[in-house]
Amino acid sequence: MKDGLKDFIAKNRSGFDDKEPSEKVWRGIQAELKKPSLWNSLVVWRIAAGLLLGLSAYLFVAKESTNLKKKEVARLQTEFNDLESFYSNQIAEKVALISGLDEGGEHQQFTQDFQKLEAMYQVLAEEMKSRPNEKVKDALILNLLIRIDLLNQQLKKLEDSRKEEIRNSASEV
Repeated sequence: MKDGLKDFIAKNRSGFDDKEPSEKVWRGIQAELKKPSLWNSLVVWRIAAGLLLGLSAYLFVAKESTNLKKKEVARLQTEFNDLESFYSNQIAEKVALISGLDEGGEHQQFTQDFQKLEAMYQVLAEEMKSRPNEKVKDALILNLLIRIDLLNQQLKKLEDSRKEEIRNSASEV
């Protein structure tokens, strides 16, 4: 089939070449060729490259920011879990000491204050689970420290009252 077309063109070459386009047609073709194409413009390619570079940088920073945020949350949780474990053990020991010393359960105010602090701690712990951040972690640790201080004060009061009882019984003899 290609050979047939070649043969036809070769035989009729003079028929194809006998007419030339007018000067007006050539000027129109030249004008079209000289028009700058939007896609052949160097400025457009530079702008496109700049936009691509900017978008890539934004996506990279956003991904890194998300990774840093996840790492920061994991670090906060780990730090808090370690501190919570340490302070909770201290609190449990002091509560056991107080329970052993305070057989009569005379110190209701202490118990109420301690329960309020524990309730606040539970609220803060829920906040830490849903939206962990440094401020919540600090508030939780502060709550634990205040509870330890409250327990220390209670232990001191109980020890002082024991000493007073011992002095009173010794002076009676």
